[in-house]
Amino acid sequence: MKHSMIRGVAAVGAVLAMTVAMAACAPAADDDNGKLVAFGPQGDNGSLKDNLFTQEVEKKFDIDFDWQTTTYDGSVAGEKRQVSLASGDYPDAYFLVPWVDAFSRAEILKYGQQGVLVPLDDLIDEYAPNLKERFEEKPDWKQSVTAPDGHIYAITQWSECFHCSFPSKLWVNTTWLDKLGLEAPTTTEELREVLRAFKNDDPNGNGVADEVPLSASASEPIMNFFMNAFTYAPVGGPSSPPPMVMDGDKVTLASTSDAWREGLKYLASLASEGLLDSAALTQNGEALKAIGDNADAEILGSAAVLHPYEFVTANSPDGRDTHYDAIAPVAGPDGTQLATWRSPVNPLGMFALTNKSTEEERVKAIKLIDYIVTDDGTKRAAMGPEGEAWVPAEPGDVALDPELDPTFRPLTYDETSNAAWRSMGQYWDSLEFRNSQVFPEDIYTTDGYERRLLQATQLYEPYQPDESVLFPAEKLWPNEDTSAELADLQTNIANYVTQAQAEFITGQRDINDDGAWQAYLDDLEGLGLSQFLQMQQDLYDAL
Repeated sequence: MKHSMIRGVAAVGAVLAMTVAMAACAPAADDDNGKLVAFGPQGDNGSLKDNLFTQEVEKKFDIDFDWQTTTYDGSVAGEKRQVSLASGDYPDAYFLVPWVDAFSRAEILKYGQQGVLVPLDDLIDEYAPNLKERFEEKPDWKQSVTAPDGHIYAITQWSECFHCSFPSKLWVNTTWLDKLGLEAPTTTEELREVLRAFKNDDPNGNGVADEVPLSASASEPIMNFFMNAFTYAPVGGPSSPPPMVMDGDKVTLASTSDAWREGLKYLASLASEGLLDSAALTQNGEALKAIGDNADAEILGSAAVLHPYEFVTANSPDGRDTHYDAIAPVAGPDGTQLATWRSPVNPLGMFALTNKSTEEERVKAIKLIDYIVTDDGTKRAAMGPEGEAWVPAEPGDVALDPELDPTFRPLTYDETSNAAWRSMGQYWDSLEFRNSQVFPEDIYTTDGYERRLLQATQLYEPYQPDESVLFPAEKLWPNEDTSAELADLQTNIANYVTQAQAEFITGQRDINDDGAWQAYLDDLEGLGLSQFLQMQQDLYDAL
């Protein structure tokens, strides 16, 4: 579930700079021999050409696809997409996946204004009534796809996955809590006492001090959960921007505040006691899961991630996958108690048409997207056929949200099926669409897992931050003249913040030393922090 945004390699960027002008001037194709040349990632489960959904929509919309495919390896796919544009040999249409090879906002604006990507707004007005209706339902979605010049050059994803909207949860081994006679912690100090008990009181009962009280992975920084007991922590990750928040109408960097420093002091104190696994700051998801799945004994006390199956295998032989429950956000020393929130807006472009496409091809393609954003189209494109991937709700079924009428029940996900576009067809996932689905009421079964995640997330919803503190990164469009400089500043600052925080937590730097903290602040300034914040402020002010 953790995916990184694509960054082009330097060599490709150089080629793009030299050749994109020629590409932008490429004339529209005659008719591509009647085929819609389409670029898209292709999985190991079969070809896009032979995909059952591809074949169905070819008939439904009189489209004959000619696929240019790549893999789901983000670095390879992103580079191949960039090369296609740089060479001028690009397709009629792009069908992309956000976490693989989707267009960044800077790319959307760049290629749109150069004429490589054609405006979709007139096509949507005339041929996409369902998409227009979705935009009216979710005006933030329309705002997010509309470039500053008023045109729509790419369609993005709208996802109101409820449990994904609060991605930073702490999952605690409640079997261990019960065995040790402990209550779920509600404050940072109560949590410290629980972790001490996990470390020292042999909750797995094997007589060996092998317990790991708390761990995580670098892809979901542990700050995302713990910092919210001190000050608001935006969603962070390896490819995320540095943690920006709003102070009134002013863009600020949260990780320079005194409150953020207090959070680092707390985490450093956990690490110094051996309560926080030092590997949590650097290890990948596979390493975290190796701890959760440890063969000799159950050793993991808690993990700060999106969901339990990230750190323990479903249907574990000893049932340990049922031992973990989310606890509500803990309160810090001054009563701060917040939860990291993720916007349903994904700013990355999934679908776009180029100037190589004919008018007839554009109409057919936009009608296809218009179908995919319907409830039926979403089920078919992203999940699969009725009876294979899902079945209609029956009398007595209970929706994920019991207050909603149940609509359909997803079936077990078949990894080998080549009947749907899956991630490439996930444009629409509203809260109502998702929460009207039917799932078993036993939350500790794999089929009832989604309900388990919903119930866990309900503990976090009351602590959603006030909108006034949220930096609306997903709503901002880059300035073409400064986007490259801004991207470089962002990368350098984000990397430094991540590195320095790890060093403070592990004791390589002394977080209690005022001089060490000032040196950190000075280093950020030397990396261009003031300039970076001013550039972000200018983009915010332009909203």
